[in-house]
Amino acid sequence: MKQSEFKKRRKHLINRIGVGNIALISSASMRTRNRDVDYPFRQDSDFFYLTGFNEPDALAVFIPGREQGEYILFCREFDEKKALWEGAHAGLEGATKHFEADDAFPIDDLDDILPGLLENKMKVFYPMGRNRELDANLLEWINHIRNQSRSGVIAPTELISIDVIVHEMRLFKSTTELKLMRQAAEVSANGHVKAMQACKPGLYEYQVEAELIYHFNQNGLRNVAYPSIVATGKNACTLHYTENNAKLKDGDLLLIDAGAECDHYAADITRTFPVSGRFTEPQKQLYQLVLNAQLAALEQIKPGLLWNQAHDASVEVLTKGLVELGLLKGKINKLIKDEKYKQFYMHRIGHWLGMDVHDVGDYKINQEWRILEPGMVLTVEPGLYIPANCKTVEAKWRGIGIRIEDDILVTATGHEVLTAGVPKSIQEIEALMQGQ
Repeated sequence: MKQSEFKKRRKHLINRIGVGNIALISSASMRTRNRDVDYPFRQDSDFFYLTGFNEPDALAVFIPGREQGEYILFCREFDEKKALWEGAHAGLEGATKHFEADDAFPIDDLDDILPGLLENKMKVFYPMGRNRELDANLLEWINHIRNQSRSGVIAPTELISIDVIVHEMRLFKSTTELKLMRQAAEVSANGHVKAMQACKPGLYEYQVEAELIYHFNQNGLRNVAYPSIVATGKNACTLHYTENNAKLKDGDLLLIDAGAECDHYAADITRTFPVSGRFTEPQKQLYQLVLNAQLAALEQIKPGLLWNQAHDASVEVLTKGLVELGLLKGKINKLIKDEKYKQFYMHRIGHWLGMDVHDVGDYKINQEWRILEPGMVLTVEPGLYIPANCKTVEAKWRGIGIRIEDDILVTATGHEVLTAGVPKSIQEIEALMQGQ
């Protein structure tokens, strides 16, 4: 991603902060996996969104109207020995030259420099409560300034969450962001297709997962957006199942919820299909019901409609279908009002999607459901999960879990399905798996 994209975001943030105030946001830290081995580093999404700087131990500072420059980056100094063992890192020169910081200072000098930057600022915008060390340091710096009040120095009087500004910015995707999300969606969709084609009785869930990861990696996307769910049979009734170690059996369904990440942007796809290549009649009936619910929900994704309308449409279709199939009994309106469907459909229709798979952004404004607008990206993922021990339904339904999920961009005239490359009709799935 070009630095011009990050610069434009910083400018927007600085304008929102206003002269006389200051904003701070810290990077993610390295996390120890065991002894002297760390987990692979993944940058804090908000920090990366504003800086493009992909290193730990950094702090970005934004000061509107500062004569010497409005964007300051505290980071690690260049260390030749560290570079030999761990690879290249920016250092102070790289922070200004390659990441366009107006000033760069050593992160080890933070306590000496930052209190001076906070002096005579009225408001401090920062990610409140997300970094205990930053929370504690900020209070210490402010108290240090207060102790100098007799010399005429003024300490900040307000602490404000920066999330309100940054997360609203992140909710609306730019052309550059959508290019990355389309790439993540395309590679992920092709990975799901490969997994369908490779699937057969006798394999283990982790072997199918390996097909996905292999395809992601072969296409340059080395990170998954979240731990992959590959759940066969009754395992699919566990919504966040990730053990992925069961053997695939003829006659069972396989639910895969997986997506790749492209330069910090996520894809999120779920498909459910028969291990043997053909749905049984009960599976077919439940699957078509979930697909109908998704199609009904998609009709409610366009500018001007409310966030919850898609969910309400899915609930209506699923409840009506469950009554017709005999899994629920009663009047549809009352069943919906009493939320009886939740024993089989316990989650909502979807979530925002972007740099995080469950991305940031408010779903309600002033306690009212949000209106959909162009540039928003969300998932639409209805499902049905009939526990294996559910005694209130016929045995033929038990142990079946089905979810169908796509990534949807709200456009000026309606919506675009970014993940349309994965088959989802019964006929398409069966044809693909049988090599037709």
